[in-house]
Amino acid sequence: MKTRFRVALAFLFSASASLCAPAQTNKLLWYPPKGIEIPLPVRFELNNDTHKLAGEIEDLRGALKDKPELLALLPDVQIFHNAVRYVIDDGIFYKSNEFASARALLAAGHERAAELRDGEAPWLSATGNVVRGFVSRLDGSVQPYGLVVPAEFQRGDGVKRRLDIWFHGRGDTQSEVNFLMGRMSEKAKSEFMPTNAFVLHPYGRFMNAFHGPGEVDAFEALAHAKSQYAIDDARVAARGFSMGGAAAWHFGAHHAGEFFAVNPGAGFADVYRFMNMAAMSNQPPWYEQKLWLLYDATNYAANFFNTRLVAYSGEIDKQKLAADCMEAALAQEGMKMTHIIGPKTAHKYEPEARAEVARLVDAAAEKGTDPNPAKIRFVLFSLRYNKMKWLTVDALEKQWERSTVNAERRGDTVKVTTKGIAAFTLAIPAKGGVVIDGATLEGSDDTPIPFVKQNGKWVRGGPAAGLAKRHGLQGPIDDAFMDPFVFVLPTGTAMNETTDFWVKDESAYAIAQWRWQHRGAPRVKQDSEISDDDIASMNLVLFGDPKSNKLLARIADKLPINWNEKEIVVGKKTWPADRFVPAFIFPNPLNPKHYVVINSGFTYAVVGGGSNSGQTPKLPDWAVISMHIPRADRLQKGVADANFFDEQWRIP
Repeated sequence: MKTRFRVALAFLFSASASLCAPAQTNKLLWYPPKGIEIPLPVRFELNNDTHKLAGEIEDLRGALKDKPELLALLPDVQIFHNAVRYVIDDGIFYKSNEFASARALLAAGHERAAELRDGEAPWLSATGNVVRGFVSRLDGSVQPYGLVVPAEFQRGDGVKRRLDIWFHGRGDTQSEVNFLMGRMSEKAKSEFMPTNAFVLHPYGRFMNAFHGPGEVDAFEALAHAKSQYAIDDARVAARGFSMGGAAAWHFGAHHAGEFFAVNPGAGFADVYRFMNMAAMSNQPPWYEQKLWLLYDATNYAANFFNTRLVAYSGEIDKQKLAADCMEAALAQEGMKMTHIIGPKTAHKYEPEARAEVARLVDAAAEKGTDPNPAKIRFVLFSLRYNKMKWLTVDALEKQWERSTVNAERRGDTVKVTTKGIAAFTLAIPAKGGVVIDGATLEGSDDTPIPFVKQNGKWVRGGPAAGLAKRHGLQGPIDDAFMDPFVFVLPTGTAMNETTDFWVKDESAYAIAQWRWQHRGAPRVKQDSEISDDDIASMNLVLFGDPKSNKLLARIADKLPINWNEKEIVVGKKTWPADRFVPAFIFPNPLNPKHYVVINSGFTYAVVGGGSNSGQTPKLPDWAVISMHIPRADRLQKGVADANFFDEQWRIP
């Protein structure tokens, strides 16, 4: 059934291109890549067995409703069903031997289901390679992860152990089936196997360099592992190689305070140099280049002050560029980096260099991380990444400009120096006072202690009430997919026939791309089905116009972009409504604690199968899009205008 859905979508997407621009060709490619044909007997067999396991899961849901501790383990069964179901539905078996892998996973699912039915869960005490599952808050889907459990582990022994997150490299054929089989194999080993420590292998929702939804996945997997095993919070490391190295650069630069060590190998640390943009004749638009500031680790080099950085590169690996660029960025901050280089080595770990890296990271683990160090350094460009150790930035003077905080505890006082910061909160006591940019303010024994800049002067207190950019409510469009969301489809007819067709095509594409590229099952509802609970708990991704979508009609007069049958109005600019459509993000007028997104899924879907460094936001807070440009050419030719809202969500 799902395979037919995929074919139908292919027709819809190509039809959109021919309708809007007959002279152009839509050159979109499927990602993940299409797999091999499934022989009918095999399809019948696997479908039958997945349906059987689905029935067992539903029976367990009812049987365990009064046993919450066992019901909470149901995702450990569901990962096997979902893996096979998704791969069948999406047609992404790549080799005939993967059919046997699917059978093995279904058998494992049946076995765990039977054990749960008997009130047992022996995998909780297993050592070695174990696979687990959790329900993601993003879309309610069950996501898998792998865990290497040390041989010394005994459930209930009370020993808190070190955990290393290992971010995997790129593999476009690493479906859920292949990931789970790889992590379950007795032969599976991690690049590093620290003594008496866990190694967490997040799936990361496929191949996105653990950006966006992949970043959320890694932290959700970590949180789930911490809920199931005794993990030492002071001894968690971020490590990886190749695409996983890029992930380690990202996590270390943006979340340095969470890790006792960061150990990237190869990968990339910024888009411009990794993609050799200087040699390209067609440069990305200014707003896309500004959006590189969200992920480019080199811009956040100073944050590595707050952890132990041990980088690795092969001497003749082209991806040595990442560490070289970071070394230069650190030098500008007056800092140095430990960079272990494998002599005459390309894209892999050289044995002696690996041993040295292991020694250095193990030594850092002995010390662990201090949650309340005497001094921190913090640089940020967006409130998405707003916390470092005991300091949280609550407001910026201007998003996408370099903002910094240097803070130091001196006895009972705290000294803070800022640039571009409008509000922050301390999570440590400061009864001796707080000196901010030279001005002394009253401190407190109680925490948290908020401070805000008013008329150029710092005072005690938080940001003023009202509409303003805050953490998790600062844009751009893609930020809506870092928290729970629901796609909301219109039940009415659009103001223009072209808009009606475009909305149906675009919403189908957004839903499908979330499934294919981020390996989930997005929530999808019609506008008439949205409840008060949905509005209270989720970002609403609305497709349609003020005539076709009931939710959009309710809030249209409270949005900064006006839209009627004749025109779209953004500030003093207008576009004809039968040729253009707005796409934007804004605090939901029905619940300003969450977003409303108009007519957009994640914005890099069309280029998702390319370089991982290109999987960055392609549109800022708002854009006006031509409906007559094929999707494959839209980012280059179809964006009539785009920009960011200001700090109060106004059009500048």
